[in-house]
Amino acid sequence: MSRVLVTGAASGLGAALTAAFRARGDEVLATDVTGSRVVSTGSTDGAGSPDGLGSTDEMWKLDITSDDDWAAALAAVEERWGGLDVLVNNAGVAGGGRIDVAGLDEWEWIVEINLLGVVRGCRTFVPMLKRQRSGRIVNVASLAGLVHPAGMASYNAVKAGVVALTETLGHELAAYGVTAHVVCPSYFRTHLLSSLRGADEALRAVMTHLVESSPLTADQIASAVLAGIDAGDEVILPDPMARAAYGQKLRDRPAYDAQLRRQAARLHELGGSPAE
Repeated sequence: MSRVLVTGAASGLGAALTAAFRARGDEVLATDVTGSRVVSTGSTDGAGSPDGLGSTDEMWKLDITSDDDWAAALAAVEERWGGLDVLVNNAGVAGGGRIDVAGLDEWEWIVEINLLGVVRGCRTFVPMLKRQRSGRIVNVASLAGLVHPAGMASYNAVKAGVVALTETLGHELAAYGVTAHVVCPSYFRTHLLSSLRGADEALRAVMTHLVESSPLTADQIASAVLAGIDAGDEVILPDPMARAAYGQKLRDRPAYDAQLRRQAARLHELGGSPAE
């Protein structure tokens, strides 16, 4: 049985991962920015449970951009479990837009959540994992961290940053018995687009179509993620579409470039350019 903390657990992949871990007997602290209970030691905003962390169907409030929220989560984990086996940095938002359409405010917003939110989680729990000389860090990125379609520069950049961060941590923490895993799924049906913001309406239309038409569910991705963690995969490509797309980039770069430039041309046709 593992002790697991999952961020962004209220819906989508976070909820599916939480359910999958619990189904095999793991203890999970499910957290989300929308949670109704504050993770703290000694007090809650509702009826507490004997262990101080609440029942398995409760959602604890954790804003991944808040240092105070992360410190409170660490304190709660230390009080209840005395350690952590798996940290899952899953919480994130959708964004993007062509470079001359998306504003700098959109870039700052997505960097703060999708990249620095993961950094904060890792910085919070790495000292504990190093002391116990064991543990796994699972950072949920995206296929966009490895394959970079047009119109998604900010999203591609932060997800590539999560890939790089995770590889770096794998090297840094190997001597402590701590492993790092990055998850890079392609499009699957989720509520992620409810967080999508930005001025590029053409990109919004494309992303909405790709998500809504995907045959993949969050439960399928979660099952593959757990299998990848158990297998020790450092880069987890949990679905056939992700493996095919990244494989093409590695094997046939000219064909990969040609395909993504056709996609860029379609985006241009759909949305034009503010310079025109």
